[in-house]
Amino acid sequence: MSKRLQDNINSRYIASANKLRPKNARQRIVAYVESYDDVFFWRSVLQDFETDKFFFEVMLPSRTTLGKGKRTVLMNQLGKGLGQYMIACVDADYDWLMQGRTEVSKYICNNPYVIHTYVYAIENFQCYAPGLHPVCVMSTLNDRPIVDFEQFFTDYSLIIWPLFVWNIWAYRYGHHKEFTMSRFCDTVSFHDINPRNVEPTLELVRRRVNKCIGWLQRTFPEGRKTYPQLKVELLKMGLKPETSYLYMHGHTLFENVVMTLLTPVCNILRREREREINELAVHETQKQNELSGYRHSMMPVDVMLRKSTGFKNSPQYQLLKEDLMRLMTEVGLEK
Repeated sequence: MSKRLQDNINSRYIASANKLRPKNARQRIVAYVESYDDVFFWRSVLQDFETDKFFFEVMLPSRTTLGKGKRTVLMNQLGKGLGQYMIACVDADYDWLMQGRTEVSKYICNNPYVIHTYVYAIENFQCYAPGLHPVCVMSTLNDRPIVDFEQFFTDYSLIIWPLFVWNIWAYRYGHHKEFTMSRFCDTVSFHDINPRNVEPTLELVRRRVNKCIGWLQRTFPEGRKTYPQLKVELLKMGLKPETSYLYMHGHTLFENVVMTLLTPVCNILRREREREINELAVHETQKQNELSGYRHSMMPVDVMLRKSTGFKNSPQYQLLKEDLMRLMTEVGLEK
């Protein structure tokens, strides 16, 4: 396809192409996503909205280059062509929380054809606390609870919430170079935890957070007035201190918090299952066959985490769902 023709592909073009299809054929809506990792996630979301009238085709922003990312999806010729039959599905990052303070934030907050996650990124949805125990079960085939994940992430979120607000404050008021997202992520990450006793790790994070907040209060005394105002605004937007982990940097949450916790949990569950096989086997051949079958059936926990759909019960997903339902109503293809 020539570059000139490709540049002219927009929602109206796809609508016209739909009219050329057989009368009873389903209408196509193209959904552009940021990267390869996003394709499966958005397919699992959008398929719930497909009917006998229409279907979604999830695509990367370009078939002729390897360009990816939010800006590639939104801020080029492609972004100008969004409409009823061509939408963009992107991570919210901090752009939704910025509420129009930047060019990308304005686009995300004001364009009805941009569907965003509300949480920071798809990884945050994948790490939704109520869905973590099923992930461990899928990985280890052992249903015994080791950690109360919902309680852990409530406690963790309450600890990081004040510092999270400070990080948003830094981006809102132009101090993100002094208090970077990277520094925030380093402060709230941990790389070791005992699943049977999580309190020492939570206390470690609490001490780091309190130390960083003390530095911020000394460095930015003007925050005494604007920080409380921002916190109230975020609460009015629907953010809750108990679930602030959903709005932090997604990759950090996935790799340096959730996987750090799930890995030793799954190790315990696997050892328990293997110990059970060892104790119940009647003879060596049976033991080896059972162990081989069990190990063959196990799956890496990070793979299961990326396939998790437990987030569909979250309040944040309901906001995303409402945006899609409004779009379907506008197109006239609602269920």
